[in-house]
Amino acid sequence: MKQKYNVTVAELGMTFSTGSIAQLAGGAVNVNVGETNIIVSACASRSMRPGQDFFPLTVDYREKYAAAGRFPGGYFKREGRPSEKEILTSRLCDRPCRPLFPDGFLNEVQIIGQLMSCDMINDADMSMVNGASAALAISDIPWDGPIACVRVAEIDDEFVANPTIEQMFESTLDLVYVGTEKEMLMIEGSADQITEERFIEALEFGQKAIQPIIVAIKDLVAQCGKEKAVFPLVVASDEARAIIERVATLEKVSAAIFGFERNVRDANVKALKAECKTALTAELGEDKFTDVDISVVFEDLQSKAYTQTVVESDVRSDKRAAKDLRPLSSEVSVLPRVHGSALFQRGDTQTIAIATLGPTKEAQRLDALTGGVTSKSFMLHYNFPPFSVGEAGRFIGPGRREIGHGALAERSIVPVLPPEDVFPYSIRIVSEIMASNGSTSMASICGGCLALMDAGVPIIAPVAGISCGLMTSNKEDGSIDKWTTITDILGEEDHFGDMDFKLAGTTKGITGFQLDLKIKGLPFEIAKTAIFQARDARIEILKSMLESIPAPRADLSAYAPRIQTIQINPEKIGMLIGPGGKTIRRITETTGAQVDISDDDSGKVFIYSNNADSLNRALSEIDALCGGGSQIEDGKIYNGRVTGTKDFGAFVECLPGKEGLVHISELADFRVKRTEDVVKVGDSITVKCIGIDERSGKVRLSRKAAMAEQEAETPAADEAPADAAPEADASEETKD
Repeated sequence: MKQKYNVTVAELGMTFSTGSIAQLAGGAVNVNVGETNIIVSACASRSMRPGQDFFPLTVDYREKYAAAGRFPGGYFKREGRPSEKEILTSRLCDRPCRPLFPDGFLNEVQIIGQLMSCDMINDADMSMVNGASAALAISDIPWDGPIACVRVAEIDDEFVANPTIEQMFESTLDLVYVGTEKEMLMIEGSADQITEERFIEALEFGQKAIQPIIVAIKDLVAQCGKEKAVFPLVVASDEARAIIERVATLEKVSAAIFGFERNVRDANVKALKAECKTALTAELGEDKFTDVDISVVFEDLQSKAYTQTVVESDVRSDKRAAKDLRPLSSEVSVLPRVHGSALFQRGDTQTIAIATLGPTKEAQRLDALTGGVTSKSFMLHYNFPPFSVGEAGRFIGPGRREIGHGALAERSIVPVLPPEDVFPYSIRIVSEIMASNGSTSMASICGGCLALMDAGVPIIAPVAGISCGLMTSNKEDGSIDKWTTITDILGEEDHFGDMDFKLAGTTKGITGFQLDLKIKGLPFEIAKTAIFQARDARIEILKSMLESIPAPRADLSAYAPRIQTIQINPEKIGMLIGPGGKTIRRITETTGAQVDISDDDSGKVFIYSNNADSLNRALSEIDALCGGGSQIEDGKIYNGRVTGTKDFGAFVECLPGKEGLVHISELADFRVKRTEDVVKVGDSITVKCIGIDERSGKVRLSRKAAMAEQEAETPAADEAPADAAPEADASEETKD
């Protein structure tokens, strides 16, 4: 018999319900905010693959077009591969859920969220995280929740929890806050150079705002929660652990790690594992242990080695102190032809960033199913080839990680970009990771900012990013005993440490952030320390960056399109576009310039071209059409298009909708037998108006006269100015 259970968070207009849908799932919850509805399910596999030594958690969020009363685009009329929004929402949910599963629990877990109804007012990403928390909490899957999630905005200097999509357009802060009952667990978002002090206030506001959600989920668990199932945990056997820890003592592991380059460290650890395997085979036999035993114990040993040395001695594997940055270097204009480029390196981590400028029509259109922004004129794309970590692997399109890192770097730079009315270009940055050993997303921010400055983009202020890590030692009850926050983490410190806290910003404040944990919560004291520690490092990085280019270049690259912005009467927009876009297309084709019209019906027109002559011709044609006059004038030269040919000549359109006749005798300065021998329909030719009939208004044009006039204005290559001194005779020069 179906029984429906409901709990409501009145403060946020949020309702959780379960019991009547997806009853065969381990846990399934329906989350409503306004009329936005999402169903989230959680299931766990009851068995593991042999030899499995990792936790396969999969989180998938999907938006159904039917939820907004729409058909999917395309031939198949069916949802296809996940969009960038769906991938980012999936990652948003994955990261806070992952650390709360028990150590050694490696059964596959799948969380699926499906948007079922969309009111275009409330976004569904917060509901996805809260729904996953509720579904896991009421299921029989072992998980140390619940958690809760809110979005925090700052509007008119006031914090707002879970703002509407429309309210977010007014906000200077976009903070996604996820926490447990007592501590923060994950954050991400962007801000308009918010100060560290104000940022901490926003975090404290978020922690308070999630409490009613946690209470509601606990209430739901009390009503219908299942008893947690017992799953076998993957741990090393006592016999195997004893042998491995005897052969690979903590001192040996530390000696293999500390003071070496990354590839040497890897080789030393690999050799130590081989030594342990030999000892296990000799003492237990090959059938009494597995490679998983070695992996599990070495994870513990390496984690202890990194943590103990840093916490007790303030010394890291590359001999740095906790707050030290690796060596920094940067260089701009490293590539020819591109509009802007930069090479940024921090330790072993290295990226080449390339900036490209284009017309506004190159903006990326977003199929915003849940409302909000429908296009973006700034894009940052992050690529991570396998050679960047010294490996051979598949070299395919971007995966979830690449999309996530690119999005983090992109939103960190957006707050310092010039407004479109000041710099009306679409901008794309591509960050190509050349070498990776920690925080490539933060390197992409630094390199991307330098590439923008090299391209001449007048950014408000340069941005740099850095990641802070955490090393902890715990008491017997699992609580934190000692801790140290570390600046500029290595790949191994990320893997074996407890935190990856990425913070980007200017000298004035924070523009982007993302926190991921491996522990089950972060005390605010540690978070505050990391925030201010990151600020000090960021300022040091910015000083290094500005040594390569102190300010954005005054001029754009010679290869970047120039732009001219003009204002026309909004009533003449239709005239400029023409039927089916015919007029604007003709201007583009005949002049070679790109013409874009602002979408806001203001009458603003953007003209892009790499060539000054092309730009001026487009300006002239638009002015003739939409300016003071739109008639062909006697004696003027025009660049027109052949619209028709006859035995007696060719018709040429000089201005939109205005054409004249070039008689066959005026096509060239020689006898022309057939019109098509000189011009064909669609050709672009230069003509001069040589007369207009007063009674009929018929226009007589001449290609011959236009060519003669242009030749007269261009001096011959071998002509010397009249006042130029004659060149000395070569024979005279050689006499001395």
